[in-house]
Amino acid sequence: MTEPLLKVTGVGKVFGTLRALNGVDVAVHANTFHGLIGPNGSGKSTLLKAIAGDHFADEGEVLFAGEDITTMSPAERSRRGLSLKFQITAILPELTVYDNLLLALQAHQSMWGLLLSRTRQRLDADVMDMLAQFRLTGKAQSLAGEMSHGEQQWLEIAMALALKPKLLLLDEPTGGMSPEERRVTGELLEPIRDYCALVIVEHDLDFIKDICDNLTVLDQGQVLDDGTVAEIEGSTKVQEVYTTRV
Repeated sequence: MTEPLLKVTGVGKVFGTLRALNGVDVAVHANTFHGLIGPNGSGKSTLLKAIAGDHFADEGEVLFAGEDITTMSPAERSRRGLSLKFQITAILPELTVYDNLLLALQAHQSMWGLLLSRTRQRLDADVMDMLAQFRLTGKAQSLAGEMSHGEQQWLEIAMALALKPKLLLLDEPTGGMSPEERRVTGELLEPIRDYCALVIVEHDLDFIKDICDNLTVLDQGQVLDDGTVAEIEGSTKVQEVYTTRV
């Protein structure tokens, strides 16, 4: 089997007297969708942030595409092909949907390059392709802040994918969505397998089981179980946790 795109080994994280992560191991292969599930406070979002560089692991290492990124800044990780969308939407509400995506596509360009080039014209086709992929073409000139919650989430996912990362990290992307919006979100994510792996934290177990190939279950900062969706569904350890603690 090929080496994992993402390999988390022995990662620990401490906040004061709280050990939020304790020796966590996770492996994610290219072009696969990997879910992180577990009870509230199990360490899911903490692990996602350690992978993204929002905070650094106190122990262990994070390898991405064979390179040690454990202490790299979020910007350095982004340049290597890692992208993150947090739970709270971070669009620019006073700009149009088009301009939000344009800015995302310009993210890795230098200020000098932006001043010298006509990037709006050059990137127009890329912006319109992303709008079409996320069913937002008709909203291109609408203010991002005036869209529905679900549409804002889709816009931010599109922005996170604008530079075609190798790995996308999503933290509860369907929070606050209607059942129909959650269904559409799954449909919108499926095509990115062609170029991007996904690690997703999600409380909607039906949603995450429908789209993911593999699941890692965390409990009290440790890996309780790891495997395919079918293996996790049949795990007595996982059934006990979700029966008694969720």
